[in-house]
Amino acid sequence: MKTKWTAIILLFCAFLALAGAGVYAELRKGNYQAATLGQVRQAAPDKMSADSQFGGSFYPLYPPELAPGEGKAEVEGYCNVCHSTRYITMQPPLPAAAWDAEVAKMKKTFGATIPDDATSKILGYLQTHYTPESSKE
Repeated sequence: MKTKWTAIILLFCAFLALAGAGVYAELRKGNYQAATLGQVRQAAPDKMSADSQFGGSFYPLYPPELAPGEGKAEVEGYCNVCHSTRYITMQPPLPAAAWDAEVAKMKKTFGATIPDDATSKILGYLQTHYTPESSKE
């Protein structure tokens, strides 16, 4: 009697294993249809006439106006190579030593190719016009 129940339990476990494998295989089969999420279906455009002209222009950029002074041309020329002059005008005024460190970082860390004579003009311009002392005037 004991072996009969053991055999029934083993058969039942085997059946469960097969059923589980079938369900797993069904889940792994997947549904591989082309996704249409985020797509907008539009009607085809009407035929255009031969004289139709479509165009667009570049997005207008309005760079900030830097303070006039000696070294402004060097700042616009060398600094604009990597970033907009807006980086200078959008931050709070920095102390003169901080501008020295910023220009040194641009040259040493980021590899800006600024000649030494232009570096001194850029530093002089930034330290004259964009420090806490100059912004109080």
